[in-house]
Amino acid sequence: MNDKRGFLLGIGSNIAPESNVLSIIELLLEHFPTLHLSRVLRIPPVGMNTHKEFLNVVLFIETDMAESDLKAICNNIELQLGRDRTDPDRKMKDRCADLDILAAIALPSEQQRTPSQITDEYFLYPLIEELIAYLIKQPISLAQAGIKFEVNGLSFGEAATAINRDTRTRHKRVV
Repeated sequence: MNDKRGFLLGIGSNIAPESNVLSIIELLLEHFPTLHLSRVLRIPPVGMNTHKEFLNVVLFIETDMAESDLKAICNNIELQLGRDRTDPDRKMKDRCADLDILAAIALPSEQQRTPSQITDEYFLYPLIEELIAYLIKQPISLAQAGIKFEVNGLSFGEAATAINRDTRTRHKRVV
């Protein structure tokens, strides 16, 4: 069986998170034909002095793109949505868009990597586990319910799924 090679990304927002998470996904679909997503969870802020909860999701993007090129796309999306990447305190502030490359990964050959081997952001561990299980077609259940998103008659966020962009019509569909 051939591996799917790509990157795991952590996505989050705690400023207008419902609209910004959707915008992040739509902007990523302009660069990649398919996004594999974990469920979307509402998570309290960690290490920040704020009351605004985050919406977080982990994505797998199958690509042979260089990590530096992917990072440039992620930084550009953050800027488009209003994040000030020059602010030295940006890690401690509320944010409209936070896109972090968690790891390069090849699946299924690296399916045994634990979330702690991928990132120290422990609040993403259940999302990483769910997404990897989804990608290798193994059942998994999470205690926390996902947040449902609906756009153009499609829904996602309640469980791991894939969103494909139809390159002919630019329509998106959840599979």
